[in-house]
Amino acid sequence: MNGLLKFITCGSVDDGKSTLIGHILYDSKLIYADQEKALILDSKVGSRGGKIDYSLLLDGLMAEREQGITIDVAYRYFTTEKRSFIVADTPGHEQYTRNMAVGASFADFAVILIDATQGVLVQTRRHARICALMGIRYFAFAVNKMDLVDYKKERFDEILSQIEELKKELDLFSVKVIPVSATEGDNITKKSSNMEWYDGPALLSYLEDIKIDTVRKEEGFYMPVQRVCRPDRTFRGFQGQIEAGDISLGEEVIIIPTGEHANVKSIYIGDKEANSAAEGRPVTISLDREVDVSRGCVITKDLKPHISKSFLAKILWMDDNDYEGSGDYIVKIGTKQMPGVIREIRHKVDVNTGEFIEAFSLKKNELALVSIDLQEAVVLDEFESHRTLGELILIDRVTNMTSACGVVTEVESDADRQGNSVFTDGILKAAADVFDEYFFERSSKTIRRISPKKTIYNIGDELPIEGESYKYPNDFDIVSENAVIKIRGGVFTEIIKPAAYENAGAAQVSPEGFAKEPGGSGTGFVYKFETYRNVVIKDKLY
Repeated sequence: MNGLLKFITCGSVDDGKSTLIGHILYDSKLIYADQEKALILDSKVGSRGGKIDYSLLLDGLMAEREQGITIDVAYRYFTTEKRSFIVADTPGHEQYTRNMAVGASFADFAVILIDATQGVLVQTRRHARICALMGIRYFAFAVNKMDLVDYKKERFDEILSQIEELKKELDLFSVKVIPVSATEGDNITKKSSNMEWYDGPALLSYLEDIKIDTVRKEEGFYMPVQRVCRPDRTFRGFQGQIEAGDISLGEEVIIIPTGEHANVKSIYIGDKEANSAAEGRPVTISLDREVDVSRGCVITKDLKPHISKSFLAKILWMDDNDYEGSGDYIVKIGTKQMPGVIREIRHKVDVNTGEFIEAFSLKKNELALVSIDLQEAVVLDEFESHRTLGELILIDRVTNMTSACGVVTEVESDADRQGNSVFTDGILKAAADVFDEYFFERSSKTIRRISPKKTIYNIGDELPIEGESYKYPNDFDIVSENAVIKIRGGVFTEIIKPAAYENAGAAQVSPEGFAKEPGGSGTGFVYKFETYRNVVIKDKLY
């Protein structure tokens, strides 16, 4: 018997997701006799002329049955002779996209339905992008309602070419396209005689046989600490789920971020002692000496995850309230929660074309790449390397609303965090935000900071010393605690350590581009905003 498969059904509204799963359950004899009788009775008052409405097995809310759409995520567990399944049937309406994202976060496989009469729609593309964002690599596209296009191969081939374009655009790992009719049962649990031109498997057969054990394995052993267990003064254990690798008694482990070493004294799986434990197991681990471990720490043997407070993340904005350039959030990443802010929106993603769009605000269901700063450094990693250390949600600190979910794409260094302009002579390196623009937007009554694309400047490069909201003199020094950057005649001429710096009369500015208070020398002085910067008033920035 193949292993458990957790999959999600998604697609545009009324594509037939609930009907498809209901038909699988019905045809496979996976419902009780009283459920079957109730289904037949309920279907008689439906809109299919008394025919069985299989979606009623999934759509349990009264509002769902009244409107004929799925609103909440419906989870079902079922088992065939070949495999056990957990399926999340998700809503297709754009209003409930965030519900769909919740379902995608748990799944290893996605079944995306496409209405044969309409083809690939914007919502289909959005769901495929969200599934890919959540780390799903295996897809089956079920081209549904083939009975409404007279089971024509030509129509299926047209949609197949649309799916091939989407596969290339999103770089999907594994894709299977199956023509089906969820209401009539064609190619759902058994091959259909109405589409003899299709030589592939029925959908259920494909789900039973698909091998997902080829999904990339995460390197090393690590366990994010969820809870410190102290039942009495004689025992101190660290509880969590092993996300990768395995652990055995006596092995040496490292605590991140403290870097302390200790040996494993005992391992408990539930209330039973064990000699070892493997990936996926919730465990309690005790160590042979006292170490500083709390929720959010990571126990590992051979990994060196990042410890940082700045990173780039792809996010799906889920809040009913728009993001307007400011806000206080709790960032939950791994098992750690930490106050944080969105420093900037790098770009939004056009769901239909994949194009990157300049943006200064986000609306519900929009996808974007953003820079996030945390209050303190935490243990994290890129999602592609270690999934659990790269998943995150943003929680609004005022409303307690889950404002966004996403994944870490890049952990930023100190230079990345400090500025978008990096100055280097090949040995020394420093960063600054001297070329950022500041605008006051009348419509939102907020000051917006717009950062240019990250640029590395080398000795001899000419600099953009004048912009819309700033104007520097031809000669000035950017003075920070780590380095002094000299600009002469609008050209980057030298970078030196602060200890070697003597002010020869050139203007001095901070790494943010603010003029230093006259009369001082050295670093650490108060900087004045207005000398080289002015906020420009604009009616609209986007």
